[in-house]
This record gives sequence, C-alpha cells and structure tokens, in this order.
Amino acid sequence: MPSGESGPDPRLQEARDDFVTQWGAIGNAWGINRTMAQIHALLLVSPRSLSTDEIMAELKISRGNANTNLRELVGWGLVRGVIRKGERKEYFEAEKDVWRMFATLVRERKRREIDPAVEVLRRCRDQTRPMRGGEAEDFHRQISALLDFVEMASGVMDKVAGAERSKLMPLALKLLK
Repeated sequence: MPSGESGPDPRLQEARDDFVTQWGAIGNAWGINRTMAQIHALLLVSPRSLSTDEIMAELKISRGNANTNLRELVGWGLVRGVIRKGERKEYFEAEKDVWRMFATLVRERKRREIDPAVEVLRRCRDQTRPMRGGEAEDFHRQISALLDFVEMASGVMDKVAGAERSKLMPLALKLLK
C-alpha cells in the first residue's frame, strides 16, 4: 500500500453493507427473493467481478443458495459470468449501466408477468364473445377493457425496454413536470 493510504474507509464498507441489505428488502417488496436482490446489489457495487465463494462469504449464504440465485440473475440478464484467464472459477459481474439494467428488468417483468396475463385475458375475452345475457356481456366488456389497458401497458413497456436513454429521458422529464 502506498505511503499515506490506510486502506478502505470503513464508512464506505458500512454504506455498501447498508445498500446490499436494503436492496434485498426492496427486491423482496417487488416479488424478488431477498438473497437474489442482495447478490445483485453486491455485484452492482463491487469494483471487480466476484466468485461464488466470495459472494457466499460476503452474504453468509450456502453454495446452493448462491448458485441458484446467480443462475436466476444470469437468466434475467442482470448478471453475467466472467472467465478470468488461468482461473478455474467462474466470476460474476452485474450490468452497471442503470438504463440497461432498468430496460432488462422491464423486459423480463413483461415476459414473465404481463405476457401471460395478456394470454389469459384474450382467452377469456374470446370464450365469452359469443355469449349473450347481461352477466356474460358485462364480464366480456370488463375483460375486454382490462385487456385493452394491459396491452397498452405492454406496448409502453416494449417502447421503454427498446428505447435509447438519450431519446426517452427528455420525454419522461416532460411527463413529470
């Protein structure tokens, strides 16, 4: 260590630990398991890629828990495996570009949640289209209105996920004013 340096500031480590813990709690509120969110947070703020062993040690989790959640994060496109020359271990790093991370989350949430909802709504709408009677017609009308809204939201999600940050941010800022 060069003269004058005493190592990392303990306040930085405290802030990192707090972020990892709180990101886990936030992820849990969004329907993502706490450990998966904590692994993502740890990799997001890590200055270098980390091995499974390092992640396990830092978060005090089992190998199975680490491997399961890392596979899920890789599947979501939020984390990628990194091979270091001469190393047998696989290392992991998070997507650090916040816009890309957000677009990936939007795409994945849409694929996993919105698309199946659209399928169900279409099927229910199509099943009730030929039905007559007040209750059936009300049901059909309500499902059709819900389908229209969810399809519109799906289209917005597609636009957001596919847009370049530089083109979408000015529009978003206008909407917030």
